[in-house]
Amino acid sequence: MGRGPKKHMKRLAAPHGWMLDKLAGKYAPKPSAGPHKQRECLPLIVFLRNRLKYALNGREVQQIVMQRLVKVDGKVRTDSTYPTGLMDVITLEKTGENFRLVLDTKGRFAIHRITEEEAKYKLCKVKRAELGANGIPYIVTHDGRTIRYPDPLVKVNDTVKFELETGKLSEFTKFEVGNVAMATGGRNIGRVGIITHRERHLGGFDVVHIKDANERSFATRLANVFVIGQGNKPWISLPKGKGLKLTIAEERDARRATAEASA
Repeated sequence: MGRGPKKHMKRLAAPHGWMLDKLAGKYAPKPSAGPHKQRECLPLIVFLRNRLKYALNGREVQQIVMQRLVKVDGKVRTDSTYPTGLMDVITLEKTGENFRLVLDTKGRFAIHRITEEEAKYKLCKVKRAELGANGIPYIVTHDGRTIRYPDPLVKVNDTVKFELETGKLSEFTKFEVGNVAMATGGRNIGRVGIITHRERHLGGFDVVHIKDANERSFATRLANVFVIGQGNKPWISLPKGKGLKLTIAEERDARRATAEASA
């Protein structure tokens, strides 16, 4: 009989994208309840300890966050298992670094450093657009934000640019053919390209066709598509690889080329 929410997570049950080794302990950090789902987030402890190597163990991470040195989306977070997720901006003022959590083509969160200017905003996908009490319109975004009185043209699946300092929406882009988008789930996770076609399936899942910069087309479900810019200009900088998925042979050739260049 389960009594209440689970407090632990076994290491083998942790999401593959965290890249935790199997033999280094029995348990993994269980993310706290927060704006991103457990399977789609990256706890701060994994980011600081396993990715950036700024701490050797959990106790050191605890010391870092309790000094109020880590900000997520402009707010200080002192919970070492706080769940950060797609498009979140992590700021370390002590080192003067800003990071945006974006996916690479392997489905992992890349360590993507961004400028001070780019760290002032984030992109949010609209999940719901409804009328609330007293007829007040509002939208709910992919990171759990409720924003009242949005632009009347903003609909579900569109993307809004959220200013972190003011909490206001500065721009929005529609989910439509010709805009640049990123796949956030499925086999094509992390790939970036231009939306070319949307198949509507009544009673089923709508399918979106996307073509990347190498003229390779792929299709994924509508729920997995995140518009990241207007036309072919993304509003955020992209991580290494620019969202282009390489074949195994192309990856091998790229590795050989870098090895020869460094030799």
